[in-house]
Amino acid sequence: MPILDREPDIYPQDLFSQSELLSDEQRRWWCVYTMSRREKDLMRKLYRAKIVFYSPVVAKRYRSPGGRLRTSFIPLFANYVFMFADDAEKYEAMKSNCISKCTEIVQVESLLADLAQIFRACQAGTPLTPEAKLQAGDPVRVRTGPFAGYDGIVIRREGKTRLLLSVRYLEQGVSMEIDEAMLDVTRS
Repeated sequence: MPILDREPDIYPQDLFSQSELLSDEQRRWWCVYTMSRREKDLMRKLYRAKIVFYSPVVAKRYRSPGGRLRTSFIPLFANYVFMFADDAEKYEAMKSNCISKCTEIVQVESLLADLAQIFRACQAGTPLTPEAKLQAGDPVRVRTGPFAGYDGIVIRREGKTRLLLSVRYLEQGVSMEIDEAMLDVTRS
């Protein structure tokens, strides 16, 4: 049983399929670094204010000291929320007392491609493992299956093949177990 219900980690829900929204010239993408453990608080406030944002959240299951199975929803990238806002919306977000630093993103296309891949992996319910540092490996593209078209890096851990999906801007990512037969090695 979850301690708290899952809350929205994206607004609007179809953010990555709304090309007209993402081409708004008044708004810019911001990488928001929150105060410690305030990501979900900021996401709640952005959601209520209808400010466009995304910060992937995944379920983490564990046992309580009494032995009960618990589920928590934790951010994949601690302290980070990505926000698409104009100056007035950014000001509104800054008034939330949740933000430590806010940086404008210059390479928007690569960030959106990375975030869209992670969003689709989260939506598919695939178990994801946060990766604090990007690792060297073979660049690959998934050619078949539910993740066909994904680009990532193949890593091997504990005898298993994992696909590392990265957010290059943060130099962090997530990995998921994948069948090696689904992969094609790409050349950079």
